[in-house]
Amino acid sequence: MRMIDEPSKKIPIIAETEILVVGGGPAGISAALSAARAGVEVMIVERYGCFGGVITQTMIGTISWYRYAQTIESGGIGLELEERSKSMDASIDIFGKIKNKELTDVLEQEGLMVEGKATYEVLDTEMFKHVVDEMIQEAGIKPLLHCTVVQAIMDEDVIKGVIIESKSGRQAILAKRIIDATGDADVAHHAGAPFNKSPKNELMEVTVNFGCSGVNIGKFLMYVYLNRSKFGDWGETSGKEEDFFTTYLTEPFKKAQEAGEIPNDVTIESYWGCYTDAGEINSFNGIHMNNIDPTDVWDLTKAEIEGRKRVMMAINALKKYTPGFKKARLRTIGASLGTRESRKIIGQYNITEDDVRNEARFEDTIGICPEFIDGHGVCIMPTTGRYFHVPYGIIVPQKVENLLVVGRAVAGDKISHAATRQMVCCTVTGQGAGVAAAVSIKDDLTCRLVNISKVQNILKKQGVRIE
Repeated sequence: MRMIDEPSKKIPIIAETEILVVGGGPAGISAALSAARAGVEVMIVERYGCFGGVITQTMIGTISWYRYAQTIESGGIGLELEERSKSMDASIDIFGKIKNKELTDVLEQEGLMVEGKATYEVLDTEMFKHVVDEMIQEAGIKPLLHCTVVQAIMDEDVIKGVIIESKSGRQAILAKRIIDATGDADVAHHAGAPFNKSPKNELMEVTVNFGCSGVNIGKFLMYVYLNRSKFGDWGETSGKEEDFFTTYLTEPFKKAQEAGEIPNDVTIESYWGCYTDAGEINSFNGIHMNNIDPTDVWDLTKAEIEGRKRVMMAINALKKYTPGFKKARLRTIGASLGTRESRKIIGQYNITEDDVRNEARFEDTIGICPEFIDGHGVCIMPTTGRYFHVPYGIIVPQKVENLLVVGRAVAGDKISHAATRQMVCCTVTGQGAGVAAAVSIKDDLTCRLVNISKVQNILKKQGVRIE
């Protein structure tokens, strides 16, 4: 690769804060809110024009689709995001309007409905942008949008701030503690923290999501009931989920492929989200592409363009082969590629497949996560009250002080990542990091040496289930 020399120059410092959160997805939102509520000064930086991350950028409003009647709740800010959204008319009861009694009976029997209400509601991903704005402003957090972190400011092994780039140029933000909620461990990478990243042909797929309008919902739901999909149709389960209902949809795309309308090397298998009375289905999670590195801008560009091409293939297949879609139209395409896996830090502790499958318990727990694994061909749903502890050690990177890493970039192996990448666990690691960073500042200790008992006590007061 050819190189050029970049002349050195002085960079203006535009802000100084006690805690800087980089990334405004579920993990970053939880980190910022929990830190502010613990009584420290907080700033949050986001590269897009709104907060919400995977919720608002890729239209994934199913933050709690893992929830069944017997699921143990994690509590904390993850649950609060749902409750606040509902109070602001920013969520939709995914099953509440179903009139098909047979399908309703199935959902109630499997624990997805209780007394005619769904066990979870889907967030309205457009309204959620406003919901998060309100929560951040109420907490007194300083927001900064349209900024990308491009470098870490280091004093030997201690992180002191970051360099950002935006329409305003190249600028610096200094902070006593930094929480990396970028999803790709960007800050940790720039700071020199060790990390793992699988070869791109082994990484989980990336996704372009889309929504439809003009759907005859009644016809579609009857089709869903008559062609009911089960978790066992697509991956390994623990056995108890084998025959459970899922919104997994494959038939129209297979028919289109058989007719030569979708190439044989293109796989489209979709999960559909909630619907509205206006004939909309808000999200189809169906365009999955492998062999993409989410830290490579060329790969990202290729995937965005190819993904939109495949969205049109999917729309045409739905219109032609799915009851209720004859007059359907494309409504929305996600504003950004949905990514599941890239860099993962090497932490003080690296959580394992055995931990997430077997209800692991840790003394440094910062929360609990339902036994929920979704990825690499494994699907285990928390239908029986099982859960594992989320240890503080997985958010503490090696070799860099006063940096915490949250969300899908936490330390772990291949299958544990299929649990920790889930939004519910991202909110747990985010909230734990926010409180830990606040306690470390007040006690004048590094994040690595923070008093975990103090952290746990504050998290409990914030509504987090620790044990």
